[in-house]
Amino acid sequence: MLRPKPEATPRKGTPIKYRIVKAIDVAGLNFLTPVVRLCFREEPQKQLKQIGQFIVIPAVGVILAIFAWDLFADKVVTKSGKLPDPTETYHAASTNWTFHHRENEKLKSFSLEGDRREKKLASVEKRLEELVDIEKTVNEKVVRVEAEAAERSKLGVADLETAYAKLKSGNAKSKTQRETELKETAESLQGADRDARDAYVISVRTHRDRLEAEKLELRELKSELDLAKNKKDPEIAAVQREQTLIAEERQFLGKLKDQLTSANRSIKIGAAEEKLLKLKEDFYAADAGALFASANKIVQSESRIEKLAESSYSPSKTLPYQVQRSVLCVFTGFLLGASIAIPIGVMCGLSKTFMAAVTPFIATFKPVSPIVWLPICMILCAWLIPDADKHWFPEFLSSLPLIGRFEIGRPAFIASASTVALCSLWATLTNTALGVASVDKDHMNVARVLRLGFKDRLFKIVLPSALPLVFAGLRISLGIGWMVLIAAELLSSSEGIGKYVWDQYSNGSSQSFANMVFVVFVVGAIGLILDRMMVVLQRLVSFDGAPTAI
Repeated sequence: MLRPKPEATPRKGTPIKYRIVKAIDVAGLNFLTPVVRLCFREEPQKQLKQIGQFIVIPAVGVILAIFAWDLFADKVVTKSGKLPDPTETYHAASTNWTFHHRENEKLKSFSLEGDRREKKLASVEKRLEELVDIEKTVNEKVVRVEAEAAERSKLGVADLETAYAKLKSGNAKSKTQRETELKETAESLQGADRDARDAYVISVRTHRDRLEAEKLELRELKSELDLAKNKKDPEIAAVQREQTLIAEERQFLGKLKDQLTSANRSIKIGAAEEKLLKLKEDFYAADAGALFASANKIVQSESRIEKLAESSYSPSKTLPYQVQRSVLCVFTGFLLGASIAIPIGVMCGLSKTFMAAVTPFIATFKPVSPIVWLPICMILCAWLIPDADKHWFPEFLSSLPLIGRFEIGRPAFIASASTVALCSLWATLTNTALGVASVDKDHMNVARVLRLGFKDRLFKIVLPSALPLVFAGLRISLGIGWMVLIAAELLSSSEGIGKYVWDQYSNGSSQSFANMVFVVFVVGAIGLILDRMMVVLQRLVSFDGAPTAI
């Protein structure tokens, strides 16, 4: 038997190369494979060709798409503003992250004490002093740039205004002239035959068509004029953004200073303790008739100090918080749906009779929209949890470590997660049934020969054989659940990405438009990560054995 001749000098690091390639394959990132092989100098020309095909060309496509987006953005103008370009979308991302960071700063400052609080307060006051001169300089720059831009835009706008006035006047004169001619013609048609009158109708129709064409031409020129007037000069946009950022920083530092002084927990407790000492002095000096009232004030003051010691700062719901809550909600619904779908799918695959009984429900409920399921889920949640503030289940969920702060016990969260479960379980159910039904008959015959019980057959033969298809169904279900969740949160006003998008839409500003476009990329990126995660799990339970070598 011929065998391949072994290499005389094995390449150093070859085992590492194969481990990396297998890891990439498991993650479903095969476009990185030629990069790894090229690093190990394996067929450089072939790897360079694949890098060009699978990395360079897609990257060029993305760059061209961004370039087209940048060109097209200025042409899409609505009452709410224009379509954000890539730069504005990037600024929206930066603004959201800055806002999140500042809310965390306020949260930390609320509980600072002693030297740390004094040191933080000193740095805030120093920065506020620096911003006075910076803001003054930027405001002067804004005035200067706006004046220069106004001078530049006058020429183009003035030409369009002149053209618009000239066209409007010319259209009015042309209309008056044609109408006069038509009226004179009408007077001459007294006693004319039908053909002459029909020809006159055609002339009137031509006049009307001409009027519509003139109106359309005038409207288009007016739109061009409005666009020129509303078009923001890039230099103005840049300096105004700088001005806005400084104003936002000054406002943030003012709030932060409050958290370090009057609103700080330790300051509040200190003031309350001083008041308590005074109340106790008054109590010891009071006569018998005033003892009850004085003691009552002391008890109230002590109770207030206890509440202050347990109090915490409630930061605004930032986009990172909304993203975390949405991911938590989709996994809650996904796991709930999977816990229902997998057992039913297994029973469907094992029993044709059970499959026949379940098929009508699958066919009926699978196409139902989440918009239909959500109100039903909300009604059921209201029935099961009539008072979320006093019910034991929401209180238990809110007390859980790490995830309790996301208010997962609220009915809106539970309804959204239930909607995700109801919409996403069907793919897992059908794939599980198919996987179980497709188990090799030889395996089942061997199980009978070995006289394995039902439990052993299920957990040692059926489920391991069906796992690849089960995970394929889970991957589809998770993708569906992520799409469903955004709509469910939007309609139920549950905190999350869906509610964030609705709040931005209701706001209606140009900045809100940029935030919504940014969220498109956030949702897509998270969906990609979730899909890659399921790909890894699916590959790990595949039959080829490659992933196990990682």
